[in-house]
Amino acid sequence: MKYYSMLPATALFALSLISVLVHYAILPPGISILENLKAGFGDYFFVLIFCIILLESVIYIGFYFPGQFFAVVLVVLSNPTSEDILWLTVAMVFAATTGSLINFYLGKLTAKQHDKNKKVRVGSLLLAMIHINSLAFYMFNQGANSRSVSVIWLAGLLNLPYYLALITATALLSEEIMQVAESTWLMLILVSIWLVIAILLDIKQYRQNNE
Repeated sequence: MKYYSMLPATALFALSLISVLVHYAILPPGISILENLKAGFGDYFFVLIFCIILLESVIYIGFYFPGQFFAVVLVVLSNPTSEDILWLTVAMVFAATTGSLINFYLGKLTAKQHDKNKKVRVGSLLLAMIHINSLAFYMFNQGANSRSVSVIWLAGLLNLPYYLALITATALLSEEIMQVAESTWLMLILVSIWLVIAILLDIKQYRQNNE
């Protein structure tokens, strides 16, 4: 993309707008919609988990739905067996991978550069995978830069142990950890830091181009 700061600026705007709309009751809280979704799916538990994770994994939409927190709490409250945890992990990874595909090809719609041969930096991917929202923007950026679609499958593979550990850790350490991870204030702080770094990179790039 032309400017590093473009994505974090739009992300901060979207997150702030959603927070204001929810605060003033113009939009219902995302958690209430997920509660209704839970009631509507009834016994289709794995499909429900898939839909919840998919909603949070799509760029911008994910700011509205605390999907990971809600899904993991549902899993823990259902007292899953080891086999259930395995299948739930697969459902979550499949949903996150589907979301990555959507984000990647949304990014390709804005693509002006062609850099398919550039190798995926695993370190950058792992950093993006810290939170499902950051992974969404990472995949959008990969698509916008016409990178290889193989990055999606690599992320899916790495997500298997991640979601397995997420479910297990939440079951053992309680749901407070996930509540912190889904905090709107935490997301605002992280996106603001991302924007500051991106602006500094834009300034650096501008100076280099004008030397």
